[in-house]
Amino acid sequence: MGGWVYIMTNKHEGVLYIGVTADLPARIMQHRDGRGSAFCRRYGLDRLVYAERHADILDAIDREKAMKAWKRAWKIELIEKANPEWRDLFEHLASP
Repeated sequence: MGGWVYIMTNKHEGVLYIGVTADLPARIMQHRDGRGSAFCRRYGLDRLVYAERHADILDAIDREKAMKAWKRAWKIELIEKANPEWRDLFEHLASP
C-alpha cells in the first residue's frame, strides 16, 4: 500500500505541519473539517502546500520522520522548489 507525506500551512511561510497518510484527499478533508490533528486545528492549518507520493507507506513514514527533524529553512526550501507561490494544492487532488 502506498502513502503520502504532506505539508500543511495557514499562510505563506506560516506555521508548518508535516503528516503522513495512505489517503491524501480524505486526510486533507479531515484537517479542513476540524477532524485532523489538534495542532492543525490550533493554528488553523488548512492549506496543502506540499505532497510527496511513495509506493510503500513505510517509506512515507520514514520520510515524514526525517522531514520533521529538518531545520525550518530546509522545509521552506522544499516547498518553494515544488510550489513557489505556496498555492493550495488540494484542488489539484480533487479534480479528475
